[in-house]
Parts: sequence; structure tokens; C-alpha cells
Amino acid sequence: MKLLVRSLVTCAAFGAAIQLHAQSTVALDPGQTWLGYMNWFEIPANGGGYVSGGTWAPADLTAAFSGINLTLGPNSINDPASYWYTPSGQAGATGNKIMDASFYVETTGLYSGQNLTFTADVLANTLVGQTDANGNGWSAVAFIKDFAPDYSSSVSATAPLVDGVFNVSLNTIADPTRHVQYGFEVKGPDVWITDVGNYGTIQVAPVPEPTSMALMGAGALTLLAVRRFNGRKA
Repeated sequence: MKLLVRSLVTCAAFGAAIQLHAQSTVALDPGQTWLGYMNWFEIPANGGGYVSGGTWAPADLTAAFSGINLTLGPNSINDPASYWYTPSGQAGATGNKIMDASFYVETTGLYSGQNLTFTADVLANTLVGQTDANGNGWSAVAFIKDFAPDYSSSVSATAPLVDGVFNVSLNTIADPTRHVQYGFEVKGPDVWITDVGNYGTIQVAPVPEPTSMALMGAGALTLLAVRRFNGRKA
């Protein structure tokens, strides 16, 4: 009886430890509700200071799904004012602001106190490494951010969008009122709409699932191993 009680206590403790370090993985999924947020800054030649920011509709970001694949690119402002472009918005103009665009999914409480991993497959990145006429270029990362309930602070983890599969992980804080975001951040100068295609894009896809043939092969190997083991027992 004592042995049974000890075993039950051990199992309960082990189960609590697993719960404490629960792991979740999220993938690129166009079926989720994707949101947009934009911060913008002065270009470095004008001091680089923060100007403003706010919620933008995803359609106003250069971020769009085609089927299950996502395309990210430099952001364009449909306003020809010199506030945004030098000398003004027109073909060949240079961006007068640095745009920091976030395209993300947000949850509250769902991934509280977990080790959360975000993964996807970067098919190609022809944007990072480009520069405009002022020498300003772009950076792009995948991220997980864990925000305080009032968004006053956050902890985060990022992974650069280089070709191949990325995995970015974060141990979130165990507080069901915190907001966890995962997605993509592209930062660089704004580009007049007719010039967007001159600077490249980033193509991202879900990580391929194992094919049925691969699963069948794994099952066959397992069956063969079991048969060999049973043969040795005999």
C-alpha cells in the first residue's frame, strides 16, 4: 500500500512538472486572425527618432497570403506628401520615414506560462540586403512577444528571416491576463507604390507536414523492428 501511495505521489509530482513546463508550437496559418501594427521613425539622416505608431489594417501593410504562403515586402504609403517621400510621392522618390511593420496573431492567456515555439519555412528573402537611394535598408525577423496586460512592457524572442526553417521560442510569463503575439516584423524605408517591386520580397510557407508515404515507411520500420525483437525472444 505504501509503495502504491509513493508511486501516486511521484506521478502527481511528475505531472505537475510537465504542466509547469508545458510546450506549445504554432505555425504559419492563414486561417488565424492576423493583425497589423505600424511604428515609424525619422530616417537616420534626420536623427532617427521615433515619430508615431498605431494599429494598421493588415491590408495597409505589405503582408499578404496567397493560399497558405505569405509574402512580406517594403511598406508603401499612399500619400505623396514630402512628410513621407523626398521630394514627394512619385516614381523614383526615396522614403522619408523608416517604417516598422508588425504582422501578427495575438492571444490572451492561451499560452500563459508555456514554452511557446513559432515555426515556418522561409522560401526566399530578396529584400534584406537591399538599400534605397539614401542607403537605408531593411531588416526582417519572426518574433514572439509577451506583453503586460496594459502593453506597457514586454519580453520577446526573435529569429532572422533567412532561407530555411526557423524556430523561435519564448518561455512566457504565467499570467493569464498577459498578451502573447507571434508573427513577423519588417523594418525599413517606405517605398512609393510603383517602386515596391524593385526591392524584393520575403516568401514564407508553413513547415511541410510529413507525407503519408513517409509515415507509412516509419510504420513499416517499426513493425520490422518488433518482428525482429519477437524473433530474438523466441
